Formats: sequence, C-alpha cells, structure tokens
Amino acid sequence: MTKINKLMAVFILLLSSSLFAQKSDFVAKTFKTAAPLYDNLLAKTKGNFIDYPHSLYPDGNLKYLQIDEWTGGFWPGALWYMYEYTKDTKWKDAALAWTHSLESNQFNTSHHDIGFMMYCSYGNALRFVKDEKYPQILLQSAKSLAKRYSPVVGSIQSWNERKSKGDINTWEYPVIMDNMMNLELLFYASKISGDTSYRNIAIKHAEQTMKNHLRTDHSSYHVVNYDPKTGKVLHRQTLQGFSDNSTWARGQAWGIYGFTVVYRETKDPRFLEAAIKMADFFLQHPNLPKDKVPYWDFNVGQQGYKPDWHFDPKKYAEVPRDASAAAIASSGLLELSTMLKAEQGKKYYNAAVSMLKSLSSDKYLNVERQNPYFLLKHSTGNFPSDREIDVPLIYADYYFLEALLRYQKISK
Repeated sequence: MTKINKLMAVFILLLSSSLFAQKSDFVAKTFKTAAPLYDNLLAKTKGNFIDYPHSLYPDGNLKYLQIDEWTGGFWPGALWYMYEYTKDTKWKDAALAWTHSLESNQFNTSHHDIGFMMYCSYGNALRFVKDEKYPQILLQSAKSLAKRYSPVVGSIQSWNERKSKGDINTWEYPVIMDNMMNLELLFYASKISGDTSYRNIAIKHAEQTMKNHLRTDHSSYHVVNYDPKTGKVLHRQTLQGFSDNSTWARGQAWGIYGFTVVYRETKDPRFLEAAIKMADFFLQHPNLPKDKVPYWDFNVGQQGYKPDWHFDPKKYAEVPRDASAAAIASSGLLELSTMLKAEQGKKYYNAAVSMLKSLSSDKYLNVERQNPYFLLKHSTGNFPSDREIDVPLIYADYYFLEALLRYQKISK
C-alpha cells in the first residue's frame, strides 16, 4: 500500500469513527444522565432488597412495589444495561444483588408476569455471569408460568378472576396483550431443558393472541376474556386503555415487541407479518405525534369511543404521552428491522431511531433532575384508574436503555 493510500485509509477510518460518534451522541448523553440518577436510587434503596423502585407518587416520594408485583425485574435489568454500557463493576455488583433478591419469585404462580420479573433480571445476568444456578432458576420460573396455561383456552391466564373496568363483566380467564412479553422465558426454557412443551405453549399462546386480540386493521384489544370451560371468547375489553374498542398505546407496543420475539424463535412468517402490521398501525396512525412518542391511547376522547369509566377531558390541558410505549416500541422495532430486507428494515430502523432521539431530548430525558431517581419523564401507567399519569416509570427506563444498546450494536 502506498503512503497516500495509507493516509486515505486512516482518513476514512477517522471519518467513519467520527460519524458514528456523532450518531451515538444521544446514547452517550443518556447513559451519562442515567448514572447520577441511579446512584441516587441505589443510595436510597441501600440494604433494602424488599421494595423495588417503580415510580413516583404525586408528592415526589418514591413509589415501590414488592417482590410479587410485575415490575421487580426492571430495576436489576436497568443496572445490567448500565454495566453493559459502562463496564463499571459498581453497576454489576448492584445488578447482582438486586437480581439475587428475586430468587424466590421463581415459584410465583399468582399471575403471568414472571417473565418480566425473572427474564429481565436473571436473563440479563446470564449474559455476564456464568452461574449454574441461573438457568435452573429460569427453568423453574418457566414451570411456574406454564402452570397458568390452559389447553382448553390455548392461552396463559394473565390475571386471576376479576371484574372488568366499571364492574360491567366478570373476567374468569382474562388474557392481556402484555402477556406476549413473557413468552421469551418459555422459549429459553425449552432450549436449556430440551422439553418442547414450553415452546409449544408459547406458540399456541401467540397464535391465540394473533387470532383474538388483533382487529382487522392490526390494532389490538387489551383484554380478551375466555370461558375457561369451553375456550370461547366472552369479552374483548380494556383495563388501561381509553375504551374497549380503542388502541392503548403501550398494548400496541407490547404486541410489536412480542410478535417480533416469537418470530425470532420460530421463524414462522405469520408472526413476522403480525409484528409488521402492528408496527405499521402504530407508525402510520394519524394521531401519532410528530416526535413519535404516542399519547397514552390513540383514540382518547374521539367520537365512537366510549369509556367504561368517568373521563374528564378538562382535567389535562394536553393528552398525556406515554414515553414507556415509545421505549418499548423502539426496542421492538430495532429488532424487527434486522429481520427484513434492507429497504423494508430501514423504515422500522429509522422510526426507532427517531423515537430514541425524541426520548433523548430534554423534553423527555431527566437532564435537569426534575426528579432525583429516574431517567425518562412523561410516562402513563394506568390513566383510567387515575394512577401514574405523566410520571417516570422503571420499565420505561429499562426498555429505553435496552433500545439504545440495540441501536449501538446494529449501527456499528
């Protein structure tokens, strides 16, 4: 190689490195913003492996949930992502401690969220720590989840029997869109055990969700209630969305992400098509704001959408956003983009990057430390129950960090 060619090669390398650095500025900004916030959260929770940080109360105090609640795995998961990005062992040590605190949850059969709780914690831990206990803990977690499966219904029961919003119906066997996110644990269990029953349950559940939760336009119902004796669909409703026939933004995001995972594990094109069409509905919806961070429901206050709860449109000057829905969707879209031919995949990649840049802006990122603990602002947990409206949420942080790391890997 001539001297000129060597100089040109060095120049191109420096230029490409510079361009990648510019592209990743928002990633670095986000992790830099997260570090002192999570330092504060670790200090606040030091020695307490009982209360898992979840959100904030209206007075600014930390809201915790306990070990049996669905969000316990997101805090250790976020710490694992901090370690993955920084390689600072203080995050690893903290992630290990909080992960280990969830060990007894492997026997939890009270609801379907054990996938969130255990795979987001122990599943991430496995990527960095070779501990022979971890696969066994995850396998037992999958066994616990599988106990909630009914071959008559063909689905995993999400919640135990309960009343619908407004006490209109009794849900004997409710299945929610969120449940798609727990299937990854079952696929993992089949891989390590050789027992295909877990995989078969996951596939059947995904098939039933595709059949009964998705409308013809690939918007989604939040809750489908089945007759446990016959498997017949009794009700299609919502608990956290605006109305039974509306599209709850986070539910749509769960579907995009969940069907993408099921396609990854099965290579069944039906699931890829479901993920694509759910993504297209999300991204092409006329009510999606320009910054691609959705309102908490796509149909808030619209004609033809009647809630089963009292809605006061004057209570909020603007319809609250749900940054958690954007974080989940962006992570799912990034993975989806890698499964498609270049031009088609680029559409979902670009949409995801647009979301991430919005979330990394000062509008959503807690750069001014308006609260001392959490990374993202402006999420909505459960609007109809008047809970967690325009607040930080630990799972918004978790999926945001996951998406940023996915972006880095794909963009290199």
